Amino acid sequence: MHNAMIIDSKDNVAVAIEPIKAGDAVTYPCGGGEVQLTAQQDITIYHKLAVRDIAKGEPIVKYGEHIGVAISDIKAGEHVHVHNVEGHRENLEEKE
Repeated sequence: MHNAMIIDSKDNVAVAIEPIKAGDAVTYPCGGGEVQLTAQQDITIYHKLAVRDIAKGEPIVKYGEHIGVAISDIKAGEHVHVHNVEGHRENLEEKE
């Protein structure tokens, strides 16, 4: 049974679709198959977790879009939230 999901193959985070406890298997569909990893921390429903190691300074990608930047190294299975991600906003103002 799946307890997480990703939307885009570029994503480096999955979204928990039910509460996940540290040590639980996290399972999500990907590329016609299924991926499984171990949760390193408790993950609240609808929160993100890393599906692979993410280096400090690397973009966080959810739904195929950059949503922030890692402010510390994040290991696969760790909770990805405000404690380890800095918000990222593109400059949407037109330059003159």
